[in-house]
Amino acid sequence: MESLAFDYTRQDAAGTSCTAQAWAQVPDPVSPDQAQALKAQAAELLRARGAVLVAHYYVDGHLQDLALETGGCVADSLEMARFGRDHAAQTLVVAGVRFMGETAKILSPEKTVLMPTLEATCSLDLGCPADDFAAFCDAHPDRQVVVYANTSAAVKARADWMVTSSCALEIVGHLKALGHKILWAPDRHLGRYIQEQTGADMLMWQGDCIVHNEFKGIELQLLKEQYPQALVLVHPESPRAVVELADVVGSTSALIKAVVEGQAQDYIVATDNGILHRMRQLAPGKNLIEAPTAGNGATCKSCAHCPWMAMNGLRNLISCLESGSPSIGVDEAVRQRAQACITRMLDFTAQLRTRAPLQSGMGAA
Repeated sequence: MESLAFDYTRQDAAGTSCTAQAWAQVPDPVSPDQAQALKAQAAELLRARGAVLVAHYYVDGHLQDLALETGGCVADSLEMARFGRDHAAQTLVVAGVRFMGETAKILSPEKTVLMPTLEATCSLDLGCPADDFAAFCDAHPDRQVVVYANTSAAVKARADWMVTSSCALEIVGHLKALGHKILWAPDRHLGRYIQEQTGADMLMWQGDCIVHNEFKGIELQLLKEQYPQALVLVHPESPRAVVELADVVGSTSALIKAVVEGQAQDYIVATDNGILHRMRQLAPGKNLIEAPTAGNGATCKSCAHCPWMAMNGLRNLISCLESGSPSIGVDEAVRQRAQACITRMLDFTAQLRTRAPLQSGMGAA
């Protein structure tokens, strides 16, 4: 089984997409009264535009609440993709990071797709440039190209399949059963987890998420000793040492389900702490404990929050609704090629939903 990998040196720390720049653009906190007023203003603008708000679990809790209160969606990236495609609204407002807005536009080219900011990107996307990825694919033409959702439209355009963490195990397992070898990008930790679970022959790009990569096994073990009855919930973008300590390994939706349906009182959560907002709403009696990061340069023991997700706020949401910008555009030739791999995933997961639930570490889609 091949284990060679392509290691890409990510963006210069002085670039406009560095985390310092992202944190500098995070909106100021709002008081409860301000939040109520801003949400009312945003709700009216959504109604006036005939728009629907689609928000990821990692964005600000006020945005999550607004989405649910106005008939929108709060979900992982797979369900966001489904919801935006199937909703009747002709304007989609995506609160998340740029690849999510691109995915919405790829699936709904006739719709207007707005985002509170186009500067909200993703370390996995940044670390997998389309030209370099194309060269990687060209060097291995015998492999099925499978890319994680956290990639640009141009990278998806080169892929045979797109996957999310909700369905990656099932899709890679399916391809292995057909005798295919896999070229995987960009997250090395998720790729390794899938390879170990399925036994597939996977050649991997060496990207990682700046949030999940900072979780540390030794720190998590020490926390487990403080809370011996706690269940440990881990996203598979985390390093192996962290995954090995998990009671549940899963996508954001799978981790929320584990808290809601679990019998334990205490849960240690190793993913972006934006998810805790929805977990607390759905399981108000449970004790949720942030897993420690304490990585290189960290100034706190638990600061697991994506700086680009944090750039989404009520004020820039209102601004984009008032002005109709910024909007997402995708080159039509790129869009058509990218649409094929996304539709293939959606069709596959739709078939999964009609069957009995599959048993896997990451749960069914």
